[in-house]
Formats: sequence, C-alpha cells, structure tokens
Amino acid sequence: MYDIIIIGAGPAGLTAAIYARRAEKQVLVIEKDTFGGQITSSPKVENYPGFLDVSGNELADRLIEQAISHGAMIELDEVKGISGEKGNFQVICSSKSYQARTVIIAAGSHHRKLGIDGEERLTGLGVSYCAVCDGAFFRGQRVAVIGGGNSALQDAVLLSDGCEKVYIVQNLAYLTGESRLQKILSGRQNVEIIYSSVVSRIVGNESLRSVEIRNTETGEERSLKVDGMFVAIGQAPENQPFETVAELDGQGYIIAGEDCVPKGAPKGIFVAGDCRTKSVRQITTATADGAAAALAAIRFLDDSQ
Repeated sequence: MYDIIIIGAGPAGLTAAIYARRAEKQVLVIEKDTFGGQITSSPKVENYPGFLDVSGNELADRLIEQAISHGAMIELDEVKGISGEKGNFQVICSSKSYQARTVIIAAGSHHRKLGIDGEERLTGLGVSYCAVCDGAFFRGQRVAVIGGGNSALQDAVLLSDGCEKVYIVQNLAYLTGESRLQKILSGRQNVEIIYSSVVSRIVGNESLRSVEIRNTETGEERSLKVDGMFVAIGQAPENQPFETVAELDGQGYIIAGEDCVPKGAPKGIFVAGDCRTKSVRQITTATADGAAAALAAIRFLDDSQ
C-alpha cells in the first residue's frame, strides 16, 4: 500500500510527488497519457519563475526527473475510478488496482479543440490555446481569436494591446462574454468581430498562414491572413472517473478551494491543479496546488498515525 497515490503527471501532480517524497512518503504517480500535461505542447515558456525561456517539453522533463530522483514511482495507466474510505483507498485502473492511504487527484484538463485538419500539426506553429502563454510571440502581427465567451474576449483584449490586428470569430450572432469586455473591445480600432462564422480550414505548412472561415447563415467564405490563431472555446476537465467521489460543478470541475479539499469527498482525498474550480489556470498555479495538496496529505497521514 502506498502512502499517497497521485493521479496525473502534470505540473500539479509532479510537484505533489516531489513534496511527498521529501516527507519520505511512499508515492505512486499514475498518468494515462503525456508526462508533463498540457505544457508539453508549448514550444516556449517565458512566464515560469527561474527561466528566461524554456520549452514545455524541457520543463516537463525536469519535473519528471526531479520527482523520480526523489524516489517517486511512475506508472502509465488510465484511472477508471476510486473506491474505499479514509486510510484505505483503491485506485482502479485499466490494467490493475492500486491501494493507498491517501489520494491526490491532479488529472488536469484539456483545451477544447476545433477538430479540423491541420490543427494538431500546427499547434505551437501558429495555433495556440493560451494567449497569456503565447501572446507575446505575436506582437506586431495579425491574429484570430476563435470564440465569443469570457475567455475569448479576455484573450482578445490582451492580444489587442500588442498585435497589429485581432479578428474575433464567433459562431453565434452575438458575443456571450461580459458586457464590460465587449465595451473595451468596441473601442479598439485594431479589433474586428466576425459573427455567425466558423473555421472551416487552416492553411500552412511549417507555420500558420491563414484561417478560412464560413458564415453559417449565408455560406459565404472568407480567408483571414494571420500569423496566429488562438482557440478559446473552453476547457474540459478530466474528471469523469471521479464524479461519484467528489462534487463537480456545472462545467465538470471538482469543487474545491485553496485548501485542495474536494467538496463531498471522503477524508484523505485531495485535488490539485486545473481539474479543480479556480479562476486562474497557469503552470505556476498548478505547482502551487501540488504543493498545497501534498502538504495537506502529509498532515493527514501524520495525524492518522
């Protein structure tokens, strides 16, 4: 039996593993897909403290190496659910089940994608899902923001401060984001909002060159010559296996505050990173959650002895 099983090997999960191992707890990290999480898709990270710039892959590799060097065990498997109670949990995976005294859910979330040809290939080569992370690379250039909700409008405001031109492509005949953000954008001369339109194709080989859009009412097609496309149509947390363990909000996020204790969950289960309810989702907030959840799990274990 492990002291702590951590579900997810993104920045939150790996940070939790480092803290837990430094407290000499037996730790297993289970990851179903990519070690490092979403950061591996970022070609250049410039807002992580201690690094002028670093690729997402390199940062992920360093986190994994650090966790393993401290003695964390790593398994590649898909978690299907959690059962049991305080001090005796079963983490049920595709291949087998693992036992632990405590569990930290750090399953993360993924950006919703458009699902069009070339999107995966051009991710990091003009296609991005984070204006805060990548917006500075497009200063003085032309970009498109796909979406009309708060995230998209916030991205557009940020990008309009430094980009030559910002197109907002919204599939509805109106924006759904806050009126305050709409008012800000209405005063920006370099912002153009295109309603009732969807992306039909993106063009580019080694980098993005243009975005083809289609008006859903008239069928009219238009080509936007842009250097970058920011997809802001929401995120999807990876919380389906945990919906019977902890309470989820309407968007599927585990309800928890800064203490990383999930609402409705048995004592001994904690949550960290992008899969919980929070207002800011960045690498730094994920690592902060990982530290907080690990320290909470360590206190729980020590108090239970």
